[in-house]
Amino acid sequence: MALPDPGDRRTLILHRTYPDPVEEVWAALTDSARLARWFGSYTGTGRAGGTVELTVTGEVDAGGAVAEPVTVTIHECAAPHRLAVEVPDGPEGQAWLIEVDLAPAGGGTELVFSQRLVPGLDPADVEAGWNWYLDRLEASLHGTEMPDWSAYAPG
Repeated sequence: MALPDPGDRRTLILHRTYPDPVEEVWAALTDSARLARWFGSYTGTGRAGGTVELTVTGEVDAGGAVAEPVTVTIHECAAPHRLAVEVPDGPEGQAWLIEVDLAPAGGGTELVFSQRLVPGLDPADVEAGWNWYLDRLEASLHGTEMPDWSAYAPG
């Protein structure tokens, strides 16, 4: 999977720079216990071509509920630089295609996140949600307080 064209309006692309080494950011994205601190946990063995059962728990902090587990397909897993996954979204067979690329940047890590937008989702809602989650990732890396969803919620 190649990173989408930045001019493609059907793809959300977000950039973050973290002061942490690439390996630390990678671990926070791919180790189930560390992922659970800010997003959700999974069971199974993550590897390219494999699947894991993902349970998103972060929504609880935004007033939501723990999501039902979903089977996530791992298209690419090139530690510690690239992860590409497909997350099912609803009964229509749609899926979120998510890619995360990490690169060293001045002693820290540059993260490029992209998600192919599926019909029926408001791009502003998707962007707000991922901005919140990426800020939660940073809080988990530094042991600081998680950001409040109300600061991100559209409208």
